[in-house]
Amino acid sequence: MNPYVMTLLLVGAWGVFGWQMYRRIRLMRLGPSENRFDQIGERLKRTWEYAFAQKRMRRYWWAGIAHSFIFTGFVVLLLRSLILFGRGYAEDFAFWGLFAHGTVLGDGYSFIKDVFIVLVIVATCVFIYYRVIKKLGRMTLSFEGLLILMIIESMMFGDLLYDGAARAKSEAGFSWAEPAGSVVGVILQGTDGTTLNVLAHIGFWVHVSLVLLFLNLLPISKHFHIITAIPNVFAQSLAPRGCLPNVEDIEGKIEREETLGTARIDQLSWKGVLDLYTCTECGRCTDQCPASNTGKLLSPKQLTLDLRDYLYDNEKKLVGANHDGQAVAQEGADEGHTPISVADDLVPQFIKPEVLWACTTCGACETECPVFITYVDKIVDMRRNLVMEKSEFPAELQNAFRGMETNSNPWSFPASDRAGWTKGLDVPLMSEKPDAEVLFWVGCSASFDDRARKIARATASLLKAANVDFAILGEEEQCTGDPARRAGNEFLFQMLAQMNVETLNNYEPKTIVTTCPHCFNTLLNEYPDFGGKFNVVHHSSFLSKLVREGRLTPKNQISAKVAYHDSCYLGRYNDIYDPPRETLKSIPGLTVLEPQQTRDRGMCCGAGGAQMFKEEEEGDDRVNLVRTDQLLETQPDMVASSCPFCQRMLIDGLSAKNREDVSQMDVAELLWKSIEPETSDGESTAG
Repeated sequence: MNPYVMTLLLVGAWGVFGWQMYRRIRLMRLGPSENRFDQIGERLKRTWEYAFAQKRMRRYWWAGIAHSFIFTGFVVLLLRSLILFGRGYAEDFAFWGLFAHGTVLGDGYSFIKDVFIVLVIVATCVFIYYRVIKKLGRMTLSFEGLLILMIIESMMFGDLLYDGAARAKSEAGFSWAEPAGSVVGVILQGTDGTTLNVLAHIGFWVHVSLVLLFLNLLPISKHFHIITAIPNVFAQSLAPRGCLPNVEDIEGKIEREETLGTARIDQLSWKGVLDLYTCTECGRCTDQCPASNTGKLLSPKQLTLDLRDYLYDNEKKLVGANHDGQAVAQEGADEGHTPISVADDLVPQFIKPEVLWACTTCGACETECPVFITYVDKIVDMRRNLVMEKSEFPAELQNAFRGMETNSNPWSFPASDRAGWTKGLDVPLMSEKPDAEVLFWVGCSASFDDRARKIARATASLLKAANVDFAILGEEEQCTGDPARRAGNEFLFQMLAQMNVETLNNYEPKTIVTTCPHCFNTLLNEYPDFGGKFNVVHHSSFLSKLVREGRLTPKNQISAKVAYHDSCYLGRYNDIYDPPRETLKSIPGLTVLEPQQTRDRGMCCGAGGAQMFKEEEEGDDRVNLVRTDQLLETQPDMVASSCPFCQRMLIDGLSAKNREDVSQMDVAELLWKSIEPETSDGESTAG
């Protein structure tokens, strides 16, 4: 081979690559810092599980297998590329004999290498099929993707040609240690030595040059994820999935007139920018997004790509604000540089507000992403800027904000009505029974909504039937602030959180049982940031436990088929799928049906992310109607859920579909119906 050409290629290619990486890292340093290097052991464990073992890719059968072949093939063939770089200087280079033919290590590696060369070729054919023949709608079908696949295949065939020509030239015959190369060698037998020498050189330089070309295509293409995916998985948030990033010292930021939320691209943290780099454009996020699937403007994939493209397009302006790459936000930057303050805000100049307000914060996009890109935190942080700095938000949210601020609930009902649902049930207050074992956190919906009150009554009746020592807060209970936080009103959320934490810490309940998954998630996952660490259990889990322990025994038969709907904040955010199903299956005569879109792929009802309190963004259909259709496909007699918000959306959906023949019931209501005998007038005592 030619050492001069090899040196020129290596120095040139790695030099250009180094410059491109410097530019990408420089952009990452623009925003605020973020610590993602804690709990190293847990991070390494998750990196192995999700980056190397490709756990999330297993959800897609052929694509997952093909991707695993290519990923593992790249890891295995990295050593091969290094060996070939060395052979540019010494034709028999094998890391000083360690990987030479005839040695155990050399023959073992050669065998594995050949197996993965074949597997990578097969895998690239799978992805070419998806792009050229099947043309999956969720994917970005560009020439770039095909080019990369052809480069990968050419590298593999170049490697086989190099090995095969060498074996034919030496008349080595077939060898188990190099099966694929041996096959090519057998095919080339009888070819003259000069031709074989040319073919070996072609195979060698094709592999080497394409590896270096591929390396330099990565930072300027969607395949940058080959470099950034493993770091992005390592740097994933270790906080509970249902916990949004906290805004520290919010009052101090207001006093110092600092930006609240994300207004500009340079305010994304380095991890936020790494997310943009890591997008593979596979479209799995958008494929599962309820907003996108109902024709709204929001597409998680497109939002990520738009932010990435905006970042790249404004690179000179962003890094030109300061010689060391740190963005400055004041006028009077160094002469010849454009101060960052002149950069347009992302919303509405670049991102339409409708994109942000269409998000239900269901988390389907993040559950689906194989490289742990986050979307909800970015959307909510942009909402925070709109709400707290610009007072720009859907008009309907004003009533919800005002209600939470003045009456501690989104509907502005007087606090004196909070315990109105208890009439006739003799439910004690924590102020009367501060040592109660269980605090029943009712939530705003179950306290004030006439239909949801039946959930609270059923739950309380079941607790009493099981002799659970419980009490409620009554007027002391306030909205947890979940709708405010998801809508971007972080200041209001923190105010409510601090007041609730103070109340709860005063009573120090051993266990808190909630009916609402949103309350459950906030109390369990977000209140610890404000000094409130509690044992919080959702009522579906608590009731399931009571049934298992024999403290509740369903006996009344309910002969019906029920389709169960998973709440996003119960399922995707907190992995609670089985308890409500176990409770339903314990009821005699009840058959539990599963819609095709179920468990962590169950579609959102459309109420999350404060959507419950605003008009849905314009689209082809309403989210709750599409979800209702999915549930009705199972041909149920009734639909069950474990969330007051979900219940309201599904009742409206059934009504809109003229399916009043299909009832909507909470798990607690069905369980109580199976336990409590009817009164003389045929009504349940919890009705």
